[in-house]
Amino acid sequence: MLIAVVMMLILGGILGLGLGFADRFLKVEADERVEKVTELLPGYNCGGCGYPGCSGMAEALVSGEMDSILCKPCKQDKKQEIIDYLKNTPGPDGNTINLKG
Repeated sequence: MLIAVVMMLILGGILGLGLGFADRFLKVEADERVEKVTELLPGYNCGGCGYPGCSGMAEALVSGEMDSILCKPCKQDKKQEIIDYLKNTPGPDGNTINLKG
């Protein structure tokens, strides 16, 4: 019985070190601009842009998949705010995004 407990402690320590290594060296950097663009969109999640919601469209804008804002309920001043934000804020790779108005 004592041997089983010791083996489980050793195995738990080894797996814990493996998880710690994975957390430290295999982490993926999230682009914070997606969250900000999602906040600037109206939040109706209507799908009128062709994406499943405002967060899907924000991801497409930040990744460069879209070159203009196709959100129908979004007001023009908010669209311009999104365009200015993406043009002036570099992502994790240091690049900015230029969208059509």
